[in-house]
Amino acid sequence: METTKSYKIAFILLALATLACFFINISLGSISIPNSEIFKSFFEPLENNSWQHIIIDYRLPKAFTAIIVGSGLGVSGLMMQTLFRNPLAEYSFVLGITSGASLGVALTIMGASIFGGFLATILVSNWSTVIAASFGSFLVLLAVVIVSTRVKDTMGILIIGLMFGSITSAVVSVLSYFSSAEELQQYIFWGFGSLGNLTWEELLVLFIIYIAGILISLSSIKSLNTLLLGENYAKSLGLDIKKSRLLLIISTSLLAGTITAFVGPIAFIGLAIPHMTRQIFNTSNHKILLPAVFLLGAIVMLICDSIAQLPTSNYTLPINAITSLIGAPVVIWLLVRKRKMMF
Repeated sequence: METTKSYKIAFILLALATLACFFINISLGSISIPNSEIFKSFFEPLENNSWQHIIIDYRLPKAFTAIIVGSGLGVSGLMMQTLFRNPLAEYSFVLGITSGASLGVALTIMGASIFGGFLATILVSNWSTVIAASFGSFLVLLAVVIVSTRVKDTMGILIIGLMFGSITSAVVSVLSYFSSAEELQQYIFWGFGSLGNLTWEELLVLFIIYIAGILISLSSIKSLNTLLLGENYAKSLGLDIKKSRLLLIISTSLLAGTITAFVGPIAFIGLAIPHMTRQIFNTSNHKILLPAVFLLGAIVMLICDSIAQLPTSNYTLPINAITSLIGAPVVIWLLVRKRKMMF
């Protein structure tokens, strides 16, 4: 796929596929609703109030959340793989964002029984988990940003990020050991991930922060392409490595950290989507890759959520399990197929 015309065709097909997956997603669920009624609900209230509520207040926010999650995590994974020039680099392990969010949630859910009833009283609210996860991610981000200004070697940041992740995981393990079965179950359910718990107000907050992260990533396209040549060569071209690295870390943290705070940890999307996109477009130009990852991430997440719905069934599978079942085989196939990943 080398010509501009072929890229345009591919983008048109991806955009059409995104729309198709979006409408398929909102048409599936435990309650069967005719497609004509679904389209009608966009323009006028339905006579069946239950259908109207299901479509407008549950299925639509969930579908938009899937698009934000898939595209945001895909873009985050692409930036991390380029920054560290590592095909297996991912925001959750490299920056410890997921671990930080998990620690915040663990302190909220399991810390109350350890630190006393006063903490439990403070943390009882609909936003408590989101705030705690965001705060945990922010603390890890702050630590990584401070380190990034002092460490010259990008690989050093990778190792330090992994160490932060190990520390937070250890603290979560200690909290789990002293927690009750009910608290452990609640924490485990958060770890499964869920796209269907967001209200329109929460979705708006997520969307605003998501847009900020996407805009920073778009402004970093030139830096990402330059970093592919290696840091020494990038410096010779006049690229400010520290500034570019800081912007990429902030963008990734805004996207992955906020998404994790609102929907829980989502596995493999950030790792698999960039590689899938490179196979389709056969290019390392981020001017092409970034919007392509955006669309493909949204498509894959919508498909995963549709599968998780178990159509005609009252059960909903954990979204984290579905993304892992799809993402892990893709990564294995890519590693077996190519000895060296394309960058």
